[in-house]
Amino acid sequence: MLALGMLAWTIRYVCFAYGYEGSGFWLLIVGLAIHGVCYDYFFVTGQIYTDNKAGKKFQSAAQGLITLGTYGIGMLIGYLISGPIVDHWELAGGTHNWKAIWLIPAAIAFVVLIPFMILFKDKESASQKVPLAADTSATP
Repeated sequence: MLALGMLAWTIRYVCFAYGYEGSGFWLLIVGLAIHGVCYDYFFVTGQIYTDNKAGKKFQSAAQGLITLGTYGIGMLIGYLISGPIVDHWELAGGTHNWKAIWLIPAAIAFVVLIPFMILFKDKESASQKVPLAADTSATP
């Protein structure tokens, strides 16, 4: 679910990059429409996963840490790098190359997705076998 959320962010930013002009307007609508998928699959799933891993004793502290990381430090980093990116792609007459500007966060989201998919392993969930309702092998 987390990886799908990261992929959705990549797709969303690509939609913004190519949907700013002419017949690509529908891509802007798609980019806006998949915001819920991006948010729920990444942020909400991450919060649920954190709750499950932290246990009752540390849930509050873990949620505080994830909030600091995403809404504090993460947004600060985004704020600090977005201004120079937008300034760099400013064109004559005060316009901007929005395609290039939106492709940068799309690339960042995709680049982060790759090592996440390779390195993230939930050993506990992978080792647990949940018997199916029709599975009678576990009954005596």
